[in-house]
Amino acid sequence: MKRFYQHELEDLRTKLILIGEKANEAARIAVDGFLENDLGKIDQALALDDAIDALEVEIDQASVRYITLRSPVSSDVRFILVAIKASHDLERAGDEAHSIALRAKEILTCDGRSGDTVTIGQMSQLSCSMMTDAISALVEEDIELAKAVILRDKKVNELHQQNFETLTIGATDDSTVTPTRFQKIFISKSIERIADHAKNLAEEVIYLLKRAK
Repeated sequence: MKRFYQHELEDLRTKLILIGEKANEAARIAVDGFLENDLGKIDQALALDDAIDALEVEIDQASVRYITLRSPVSSDVRFILVAIKASHDLERAGDEAHSIALRAKEILTCDGRSGDTVTIGQMSQLSCSMMTDAISALVEEDIELAKAVILRDKKVNELHQQNFETLTIGATDDSTVTPTRFQKIFISKSIERIADHAKNLAEEVIYLLKRAK
């Protein structure tokens, strides 16, 4: 019986990994589509949103069911609470990816090009790597990797601030129209929020592992 219960927890962990991977994939594809002026990739990113939302619901339902029916020990309760909070963060990261894709599609549809993307590509690589490492820290129970994720958040914030100042002031060499500049600011902000969600996940991993000692 214990082995069956453990299987339920492992299934929950698998779903967490999957929702994280899908949220990360949506963000990466959305930004790549924007940078490459590729509406096909942007549509691929948009199509992932329903699957991400469905996984969050599955994780919530499985967590409540386990707590209600299995009389879990304290360590299991901690993991389940972390799973619920982590799935919400990952679903919100998916929402930000969806927002990036919508704004990118509007820019490409209206302007026909992404134009000067400032440091958006660099931000995307950094935030996606943070999310990948946060998920790995959860799977591998690696507290040092989780701490490293948190430290990288500052750089993403700095890049977003640079984008905001550059695009607001208009200190750029291209002729991008004002509405597109503001859309780029929102895209930059969404990437920054994805990094925040990766940081939140890393903090939850640290909480879980410290409590387990």
